[in-house]
Amino acid sequence: MAVSHSQLKEALDALKETGVRITPQRHAILEYLINAMTHPTADDIYKALEGKFPNMSVATVYNNLRVFREVGLVKELTYGDSSSRFDFVTTDHYHVICQNCNKIVDFHYPGLDEVEHLASHVAGFKVHSHRLEVYGTCAECSAKEAH
Repeated sequence: MAVSHSQLKEALDALKETGVRITPQRHAILEYLINAMTHPTADDIYKALEGKFPNMSVATVYNNLRVFREVGLVKELTYGDSSSRFDFVTTDHYHVICQNCNKIVDFHYPGLDEVEHLASHVAGFKVHSHRLEVYGTCAECSAKEAH
């Protein structure tokens, strides 16, 4: 939890530096994102926090996620199912996506960092980023299928 606490403090500091006011809802949404390993949708976040903030709307969650995205604190993931999912940005990483339940799991593979350099060299592009998606069936879905 110490890592999460320091990540939250750094994220809140980044928001303050860009002039974004820290509301209790913003704080809670950010904290939820940092601790969530599931790449939640805006609706997931809303449902998780509605008990704590009964007057908060789904639109409030979306608006805050947009602010976080613009500041560079979260990435919007638009693959898998049709709902955007949100990932608290800590390091460059890739995703494994279950084709049954749409669970998204992070993994890091430093060997792929060379891809941008090679693509830039071969194609003459100024490369900004890349994305890798691996699709399969998660352990839980595989276990259900086996029964």
